[in-house]
Amino acid sequence: MKIVSTKDNLQVLHEDNHIIVINKRVGDIVQGDKTGDKPLSDIVKEYIKEKYNKPGDVFLGVIHRLDRPTTGIVVFARTSKALSRMNELFSNRETKKTYWAVVKNKPKEAKAKLVHYLKRNEKNNTSKAHSKEVPDSKLASLDYTIIKELQNYTALEINLHTGRHHQIRAQLTAIGSPIKGDLKYGADRSNPDGGIHLHARKLTFVHPVSKENITIIAPTPDDPIWNAV
Repeated sequence: MKIVSTKDNLQVLHEDNHIIVINKRVGDIVQGDKTGDKPLSDIVKEYIKEKYNKPGDVFLGVIHRLDRPTTGIVVFARTSKALSRMNELFSNRETKKTYWAVVKNKPKEAKAKLVHYLKRNEKNNTSKAHSKEVPDSKLASLDYTIIKELQNYTALEINLHTGRHHQIRAQLTAIGSPIKGDLKYGADRSNPDGGIHLHARKLTFVHPVSKENITIIAPTPDDPIWNAV
C-alpha cells in the first residue's frame, strides 16, 4: 500500500533554522510540474507553518530534485542565504551522494566505475547511455559496489561523480542491470506502489551557515526487498 507524504507524516531527517532534510516517499514530487499534483515543497511549507506557527508565506528553497519513483534524501533551504550557499555546494559537486539500488541482473564485476555519454530525449523524458560521445551527449560517471546478493536481485551502493538526468537508471540499464520496477529503463515488471528500487541513502555536506560537516542517512522504505538489504 502506497503512503503519500502529508504535513502530519513527513519523514524529517534533519531540521534547523536554515535547512530541512526530508526522506522522500515513492510518488512524492519534489517541485510542482504539469501533473498539478501537490509537490513535497508545498507539504514541507505547511509543516513549517504549523510547527512554528508562522504567519504569512513560508520561505522554502528547492535545491535539488529526485525522480518521482525514487525515494530518499531531499534537502530544502529555509533561508535565502542557505539556498544560495547550498546551490553552490551542489553545482560545484562539493556534496557526497550515495545511493542504493536493487537490480535484476547481477553486474559482471563486484565493483566498477561506469563512464558513459548520456543523451537526453525530451519527448519521452529518458536518457540513453552511450559508450562513445554522440552529439548533444554529456559525460556521466559513477562507481558501484555490490553490497548484498538476494535470491532474485542484487543490491548495489552507488557513488555519483556527475549529476545527469536519470543517470543511475540509464547507466545501470546500459550494463544490463536495470533497477527493480523501472519499466522505463528495461525492468520486466513494475513495483506495486509504482516506485523503483532506487534510494538516495546518504548525503554528506558542509552546513551552509554553521560550516559543520553533516552526514545524513535515510532509512529505506518498509518493503520485503529493502528490508532484506
